[in-house]
Amino acid sequence: MKSNITLLQEQAQRLRGLRDALDISIEQMSETLRVEADLISRYESGEHEIPVSFLSDVAHTYQVDLTDLISGRPSHLQMYSLTRKGEGLSVQRRKDYDYWNLAARFEQRLMEPFLVRVPPKEEKDLSFNHHKGQEFIYMLEGRLEIWLGDKAQILEPGDSIVLDSQIPHALRGLDGKDALFLDVII
Repeated sequence: MKSNITLLQEQAQRLRGLRDALDISIEQMSETLRVEADLISRYESGEHEIPVSFLSDVAHTYQVDLTDLISGRPSHLQMYSLTRKGEGLSVQRRKDYDYWNLAARFEQRLMEPFLVRVPPKEEKDLSFNHHKGQEFIYMLEGRLEIWLGDKAQILEPGDSIVLDSQIPHALRGLDGKDALFLDVII
């Protein structure tokens, strides 16, 4: 398995390559995606972790495959994509969580389904994120604390939540255990 740094640098190169292929400036991309140009520049340099939500926005806006941006391998299935237990595409996205894309081989998908594992951590160590779109979370194992702005909700197996992803949100496993859930981003 490649290190996170190598994967991050490869994703940065693909992002920069896409922008170059489209012949658009960082400023043009910034204006279109409503993301600071400086942040896009840091993504492209490989010095800053690129959120999957940003890559998803890039993929939808510029009509490219998200799987290709993340892994360098294009999707190729059109009728359906079956992902067996333990076979999701591991996506080294955030240092805080483990992601597995469950539809990486399906072309032109309208949603991004992930299996996500979030470890326990102290409240002071929470890392907030926000992005365009909506998310649906369905709890499978453990207990998850999800912060939506300054309000926390606790989810247990069988619980679900739909949220506006533009709300700053942060996650952590509770009770000293990982939380495992299905996360669908639209």
